[in-house]
Amino acid sequence: MPEHTDAFGAGLARLPFQIRIWRRRALIVAVRVGRLVRTGLDRFFPGIRYLLHSLQRRWRRSLQFRTVLTTLLLSISSFAIVGAYLSNQIANNLFQERLTQAESETRYNVKQVQDTFDGAQVTDQSSVITLVYDTLNAVEGRGSVIQRRYVFEAMPEQTKPRNRWVESRASDQLTVSVIPPELRAAVQDSGKEQFWASTEFPVGTEDRPGIAVGNKVTFNGTVYELYLIYDLNTAQQTLDEIQNVLWAGGAALILMIGGIAWYVTRNVVSPVSHAAVVSEKLAAGQLQERMVVKGEDEMARLGASFNHMAASLQEQITQLATLSQMQQRFVSDVSHELRTPLTTVRMAAEVLFDARHDFDPINKRSAELLYNQVERFQSLLADLLEISRFDAGVAMLDAEATDIVQLVSHVMEGAAPVAEEYGSGMTLNAPEGSVVVEMDARRIDRILRNLVLNALEHGEGRPVNISVASNETAVAVTVRDHGIGMSPAEAARVFDRFWRADPARARTTGGSGLGLSIATEDTKLHNGWLQAWGNTGVGSNFRLTLPLKQGGTITKSPLQLEPADVSLHGHGDHTVLVLGSTPAGAMDAAGEAEAAVGTEAAVGTDAAVGTDAVRLPGGAGASKAAGTGERS
Repeated sequence: MPEHTDAFGAGLARLPFQIRIWRRRALIVAVRVGRLVRTGLDRFFPGIRYLLHSLQRRWRRSLQFRTVLTTLLLSISSFAIVGAYLSNQIANNLFQERLTQAESETRYNVKQVQDTFDGAQVTDQSSVITLVYDTLNAVEGRGSVIQRRYVFEAMPEQTKPRNRWVESRASDQLTVSVIPPELRAAVQDSGKEQFWASTEFPVGTEDRPGIAVGNKVTFNGTVYELYLIYDLNTAQQTLDEIQNVLWAGGAALILMIGGIAWYVTRNVVSPVSHAAVVSEKLAAGQLQERMVVKGEDEMARLGASFNHMAASLQEQITQLATLSQMQQRFVSDVSHELRTPLTTVRMAAEVLFDARHDFDPINKRSAELLYNQVERFQSLLADLLEISRFDAGVAMLDAEATDIVQLVSHVMEGAAPVAEEYGSGMTLNAPEGSVVVEMDARRIDRILRNLVLNALEHGEGRPVNISVASNETAVAVTVRDHGIGMSPAEAARVFDRFWRADPARARTTGGSGLGLSIATEDTKLHNGWLQAWGNTGVGSNFRLTLPLKQGGTITKSPLQLEPADVSLHGHGDHTVLVLGSTPAGAMDAAGEAEAAVGTEAAVGTDAAVGTDAVRLPGGAGASKAAGTGERS
């Protein structure tokens, strides 16, 4: 006995330790199960999202899928509505038929019961019980199948006669609780009327639907409630079979409709899909692609027409491509062939130009004209050679990190003599410090120089505002003049080769008409934007937008295209560079132009009070008006 007690005590001592071990194991299992559940959810929800996105993409891109799915959805909705209506009508008809039969049978059976009770000659308890039992069993209609069940209950709150030996009775161990309370109340408050109500009653282990029909009967001075319950299980089974047949037939019909819709849409959509594929190949340059034509129906005629159109397009594109190549080759060959004689002519023109002081006035003027026109001819020839390189696809970028603010300042310094000649002042609105861009400095210098010289030529002696701003991905430079301006239609065509708004206008600076076209090609090489805005009599604004990194993309330009004119008396971290002289009249004209535009805010952030202003040398008071030449 002591040994058993010691072992029991040792077991109790080890019990807390074992509890801690089992608690730790349960915690580990719970953590692992939680991780598995979380992993499953993490994989389940992305799968659901991927499935939804796939269905959405398929819905957008496939006409056949959209047509078949729409047909199936409409068919399912139509069948559900029609099936529900038919099922409801069948159920109502079956119920009404069974109800009519139940009411008729109940009247007959209640009359028999009452007649039996009225003619009974029994005085002892056993005889009364036997009579009631036999009568109600006859009402029940026992056989192989019970036709109806009954509940026999004495009405409450009535005086109990001496010979009242039956209080209640029911078949199959039913109770009065299966009778709906509203039906009992209606029977108790009525005279000889008959009432019914739907109910459920237990049969074995299941509840069956039924109809309870109630009446009053009297026996030996006692009023009883007699309820006959009719089983609707057979009708319910019939209804379930009909519904199963409807659903099975509907599912088969929907599958057949889906198959038919798929087959029909496939026959219609396949030629269209084939035409789309062929058209994409044609757009990609595979001009020999054609549609396969079968039959003589509408799709066959569409395919034949498509093939005829493709053949015509191929012929015309081939002719245009051949003509374009001939033109490009002609321009390139002529430009190269003209370089040698032009060099000789230029040398001769320089000799005559240097010796013009020894000529008479007529020959002196002729030497000057010859020299200027040869210079212009050489510039035009250089532009034609550059255009031919762009057309041949051999123009390449020599990109390196460069400060674009410094490049703009250099362009403005180079244009200072032209600004002095026209009497226009140039202002630079740029951020403090440097803005480094990966670009071909030579090409960007050429673009900016062209824009600035055009602005000076067409600025009518008014100020030219140059702005620089940058964001996370791009840098923008705008050149704003307040001169003759352009209409929106002219701004849309200003980058076309040799285009002029008015051919009768003269070029005061001798432009070739290719400057903006070359600028456009240089911008495309940088994957940038070159855009123009103009308003007649108000001025124009050109915007160059470049990605900060070579090969980058632009989502938004840092500067707006419709200009907000630069104010020199604002606030912010900007450096203002003033080039050339600005006559008072020119500044007044600039103020009028700003008022006409209706904008007065500085680009980017406002100009700072107290920022450095640099004025380069230029003739003060020069007021020569700009001519009316075209932008080149």
